[in-house]
Amino acid sequence: MQNVVRILESVQVKWEHFQTWTDFSRLHLSNKLAIFGVGYNTRWREEIRYHYAEISSQVPLGKRLREYFNPEKAEGRVIMTKVQKMNWKNVYYKFLDITISEARCLELHMEVDWIPIAQSRVAGCSGSSQYLLPGGIPKTYGLYAIGYEELKAAPPSGPGDHPSSTEPSEPDLSSTLEEGAGGKVTYCYLGIAEDRTLQQCLFQHFQSSSKHYGRGEPSAITKFLLGNCNVQSKEGGSPRVAIYIKFIEVELDFLSAGSLVECLEIAIGYSLKFNKKDTL
Repeated sequence: MQNVVRILESVQVKWEHFQTWTDFSRLHLSNKLAIFGVGYNTRWREEIRYHYAEISSQVPLGKRLREYFNPEKAEGRVIMTKVQKMNWKNVYYKFLDITISEARCLELHMEVDWIPIAQSRVAGCSGSSQYLLPGGIPKTYGLYAIGYEELKAAPPSGPGDHPSSTEPSEPDLSSTLEEGAGGKVTYCYLGIAEDRTLQQCLFQHFQSSSKHYGRGEPSAITKFLLGNCNVQSKEGGSPRVAIYIKFIEVELDFLSAGSLVECLEIAIGYSLKFNKKDTL
């Protein structure tokens, strides 16, 4: 609920006074998907406080609010009882209508887990590695996000920690880097798989020979991924990062609607580093 409240507060949606059920039968509410909140004040404090907030991404807002304020249902009984017992003075609601693609974008953020992307050494190329994308990436359309997690460099080993060997060996990434304790993944890119499938778009970013949309220079996110994959951390330098992806399928007809980058940036509370501001 706190994430939903933060979104509503970020876009500064105004409260509306709830009076009758006919409020929710109005045409402008009937068929919309939306983020909505229910609030109240008391006779002692005029300030409106949140009672509940959610993203109505499957059920139209008008129907969802009628269900929520119905005194025959559990949520509605709570509201009715609070007003009747004068715990609350007035009840309010606010909403921000969203497109289907924006609703799926918020689902991608709040309900889909990050998938870590493994790396393996490239044979014969010291200090170089390649990404290993997981199986099961859909050959359909939708939205995908790329994120990273800072890795901490492991402390250097002492001279007596490893037995000496006359044969050179490739250093192991797992022995030189360790995961950060926080486990926090930072979003850096939101992609829309509209002209290509989710699988094709992700392979395009993670393969070293790919070009942005098949022509010209690689995109900024592709350059970032390639640089992270090919350049080893040097002593005293910045540690490399672990890469993650997540994705969600969206029907092609709905993908072009909405302001998807702004939607995700408001939800996460910071800007996406590798998205152009005039796209998506």
